Amino acid sequence: MRKFLFPLLLTFTAVLHAAPSPTAELSTRDAIVLGVVEGVTEFLPVSSTGHLIIATHALGLESETPLVGRDGQPLWYKKPSPKIPAGVPLTLKLAADTYNVVIQFGAIAAVALLYWSQLLAMARGLLGLDPAGRRLLICILIAFAPAAVVGLLAHDWIDAHLFSIGAVIAAQVAGAALMFYAEAWRKRRTASGVTPSADLALTFPQAARIGALQCVAMWPGTSRSMMTIVGGYFAGLDPRRSAEFSFLLGFVTLSAATVFKSYKSGAAMIQVFGWSHVLLGAIIAAITAAISVRFLVGWLTRHGLAAFAWYRLGVAAVLGGLLAGGFLQ
Repeated sequence: MRKFLFPLLLTFTAVLHAAPSPTAELSTRDAIVLGVVEGVTEFLPVSSTGHLIIATHALGLESETPLVGRDGQPLWYKKPSPKIPAGVPLTLKLAADTYNVVIQFGAIAAVALLYWSQLLAMARGLLGLDPAGRRLLICILIAFAPAAVVGLLAHDWIDAHLFSIGAVIAAQVAGAALMFYAEAWRKRRTASGVTPSADLALTFPQAARIGALQCVAMWPGTSRSMMTIVGGYFAGLDPRRSAEFSFLLGFVTLSAATVFKSYKSGAAMIQVFGWSHVLLGAIIAAITAAISVRFLVGWLTRHGLAAFAWYRLGVAAVLGGLLAGGFLQ
């Protein structure tokens, strides 16, 4: 772990001194809070997106006022084009939403560190040197494909309609119900003598079904991790292997989403917040994600999903109360 963290900290220190001043303020506290929320919740079945929406709201990063660069020119989330003649100006909220996706690089790095042997096996499989690694890679790609297609087609609609506190509340409750059902289903099967698989051997149709479930997690508050772990349950994997398949699938899915978002509006977001806070958030996310992954594997092996389902209901109740009281919009 120390070999992994030292270069990140060294890079952060160098960029901190070289970075230009941002056009909008993101405090060190804000960067740390968002990095912790991202790292802790990305792989736990509680929804990182839902928690980041809440954190962004609490930190006051929701202004819709169009931003301009240091040169006085407008910053664009989507530049004017024949399809969108007026363009979509970049706002503090859109910059914060992009920031929350870009710092997923930290969570991705944590998985790469902890599961390098499986990733190496898949790379060797790609070269024809490891049959088991090749099969795992194919399963991961099959499970990734549905989310890739739906994400590209529905990305803008999701951003426009589902990033709200109300949507998060509904998803938290629905996800909790699914987790209770999946945990009861797993226990019934175990009690009847069906032993869950203790390796990552999946059929291609099973991988496709897990991929279909991952698409549901594009509804903020649902949790990509939760949907893929539950999918692993239904595919016959034990809790540990369900979590590990979820992590490896997340490595591919999050990498694609982060690269896509970075390409689309990352440069403008850097102008708003500066490099130093982006790197700080990613480093904090990497550290906390590594801790969370280790915690989740141990917890699921011993206790299953039920505690996380109760947590989701608690979050939904608190948010519902704040929304009803007018404290949230």
